Amino acid sequence: MTYNSTRCYLIIASAIIVLLHTFFTVSLWWLILPSVIYLACLIYGSSVIQANFFAPAYCSADTTDKIIALSFDDGPDSQYTPQVLALLANYEATATFFVIGKHIHGNESLLKQMITEGHSIGNHTYSHSFFIDFKNVQGFKDELNQTSDLVFNVIGKRVKLFRPPYGVTTPNLAKAAKLLDYRIIGWNIRSLDTTKDSAEVITQRVQSQIKSGAIILLHDTSAKTLQVLEQTLIFAQQQDYKIVSVERLLKMEAYE
Repeated sequence: MTYNSTRCYLIIASAIIVLLHTFFTVSLWWLILPSVIYLACLIYGSSVIQANFFAPAYCSADTTDKIIALSFDDGPDSQYTPQVLALLANYEATATFFVIGKHIHGNESLLKQMITEGHSIGNHTYSHSFFIDFKNVQGFKDELNQTSDLVFNVIGKRVKLFRPPYGVTTPNLAKAAKLLDYRIIGWNIRSLDTTKDSAEVITQRVQSQIKSGAIILLHDTSAKTLQVLEQTLIFAQQQDYKIVSVERLLKMEAYE
């Protein structure tokens, strides 16, 4: 199911009901049913990035090799990102950081460090506003371009990987990403490290889902994540998993 196919089904179902009403006096109240199903599909498709409803999203790799990817959203953070980088260096792991543009100012050295240490950087919009999903196509393009420009000014590269804020996709977001030639990156292991769950609960949630080709979503914005990250790195090492950045796992280019 995709956005376009769902719209087609709605139109067809509505047309059938209208015809039945015209020739067999079926009640037009039946039009509510396809409308409700359509709305439910929109809600599901918007909130579940793995559904590929509005646009294709890369959420894992199809591989039997013991290799997984770490990704971090919402940074850079002057307090926690350096500690995340230190842990990754200690365990010889690389990751992808999806940065928020407004957080770059004053943290430019962290972006340079990411590149120097073999990590990659992706776009997580400029504002990550709670109301960002109500933006039109140009609004999303502006969000992406602002962050792209800021990253380029620091590392001299144009990012091509994009993770939607909150993992929510919309028709306007999908169109903007396509126009700017971004690859939308999702995940198949959501740590939920920004919730009230303890580090122990989050660690267990992550470790129980780890398998070849997985992409793990974390946030480099809290002390709790540092605990989860270290335990995950230890677990991966014990289980002989290699941890890499997203583009290496998916075998795609992270920059133009």
